[in-house]
Amino acid sequence: MATAAGPRRFCRCACFCYQDLYSARYGLHLRFHDKQQLRREYGALLRSRGCVSTEDFLQLLEELEQEVQRRRRLGQESAARKSVITSSYRPARPDIYSSLQDAALAPEFLAATEYSASPGADLDGLLQRLETVSEEKRIYRVPVFSVAFCQILLEELEHFEHSDMPKGRPNTMNNYGVLLQELGLDDPLVTPLRERFLQPLMALLYPDCGGGRLDSHRAFVVKYALGQDLELGCHYDNAELTLNVALGKAFTGGALYFGGFFQAPAALMEPLEVEHVVGQGVLHRGGQLHGAQRLGTGERWNLVVWLRASAVRNRLCPMCCRKPDLVDDEGFSDGFTREEPAMADVCALT
Repeated sequence: MATAAGPRRFCRCACFCYQDLYSARYGLHLRFHDKQQLRREYGALLRSRGCVSTEDFLQLLEELEQEVQRRRRLGQESAARKSVITSSYRPARPDIYSSLQDAALAPEFLAATEYSASPGADLDGLLQRLETVSEEKRIYRVPVFSVAFCQILLEELEHFEHSDMPKGRPNTMNNYGVLLQELGLDDPLVTPLRERFLQPLMALLYPDCGGGRLDSHRAFVVKYALGQDLELGCHYDNAELTLNVALGKAFTGGALYFGGFFQAPAALMEPLEVEHVVGQGVLHRGGQLHGAQRLGTGERWNLVVWLRASAVRNRLCPMCCRKPDLVDDEGFSDGFTREEPAMADVCALT
């Protein structure tokens, strides 16, 4: 008899707890299992970065062990923070928690996404509606939000930042910012942005990267300011595709820079710099090496959306470059999926 497929469950790869651990002190992303492996694989490199004494090494070891434990608790702790925020937080701009409206979006973005979803749409036609930053690197730019909406969103983000609510930070490289899922903006803002607008756009731009099969995301806002985070080291994203939108405020410096794809040799020999423009979004492949130059003055806030396609990442984890070892987790987790066991027809058992 027929069986009914169970619902998908989003997961992370087990490598999340040991792969790509960032040490700000030494400016390195490290793979970490134990002391012996760390010394064997990175001993010479660490010494060249200033980790020269036994005390230096033991301090790094403690930091990495703490990060592993933090990552193991991340899903549960994030869910707990979201529960507190949902029950106790009072927004400054409750209007942005309603469904995403076209008025919040730039006319150029609406035109590009409408074209992408139309019969007969093709890449050449879409590229006439976008700015091609780099044809070789497949980096594009398009206005996404109106300047007025950026101001409203920033007002809400700053209100939350000044509140006494618990706050999860974006990642180990960004110590200031907001996780939109915890704030309650995933469902009204980011999910419709992905499903209604980005999906048809990305399907034409990046069909080979799962652009037409995006089924989850991780969205966060990063903040750069004097006395806080000032720059972002070179890295690649745990995503098939990335949207990076400048929200404001007034600032100088902080330009994005791009190297080659993460598997390419000499990836940063000739980096490409891209200036931020408020309301405009930069689109690129997650595996494109990139970072942010040092902020000069002011404050810079950016919305970053990691776009994920389980049909792609279920075959190969972009972080460990192996078939993912799935671990159940909360929410969208890291965008991997497993099918729940099928429910057998009762008649087949009788």
